[in-house]
Amino acid sequence: MRKIVLFIHTSLDGFAATTESKIDWVHVDEEIFDYAADRTNQADTALYGRVTYELMESYWPTAADKPDASKHDKEHSTWYKAVNKVILSKSMQGQTLKNTTIIGDNIESQIHSLKQQAGKEIVIFGSPSAAHSLMQLDLIDDYWLFVNPVLLGKGIPVFDNIQEATKLKLIATHAFSSGVVCLHYERKKE
Repeated sequence: MRKIVLFIHTSLDGFAATTESKIDWVHVDEEIFDYAADRTNQADTALYGRVTYELMESYWPTAADKPDASKHDKEHSTWYKAVNKVILSKSMQGQTLKNTTIIGDNIESQIHSLKQQAGKEIVIFGSPSAAHSLMQLDLIDDYWLFVNPVLLGKGIPVFDNIQEATKLKLIATHAFSSGVVCLHYERKKE
């Protein structure tokens, strides 16, 4: 069975974005990109909420074509164009997009079906609303939390409306020179 892996930046006090959905406090650099790319390359499907998908789609398809494109821009742009995309969105239902499946209803059964298909891992980048939906249904297998050294005080929480306790096992930690710490947890199988 394929795994769903969540990559999400969080403030030290547990927020994925400000109340205005801004993530300008998130620290990313080549060190973090290289670390995350090792896992991203194990995925052949990217899952997004509508807002994050639109943000990704506005940048990644042409990121490698820019004259000042970084190594990460070139590598991730190539990966992004090749992977299958799944978007959780009621408002986008009915649209036809290349390499893309839109799920607006029956999320639990459709994600279970997706996990049963042959392929590599399914990765979620951010997408707090989509992540919340999958957390409520206990469908996320691995959590990669990139804890940024900042306190926001309020905002969009990383974890929201969890229906029952989800037990996790710490797999690895990694501290970056920037002060960001990655905590990799795997859902415990009872």
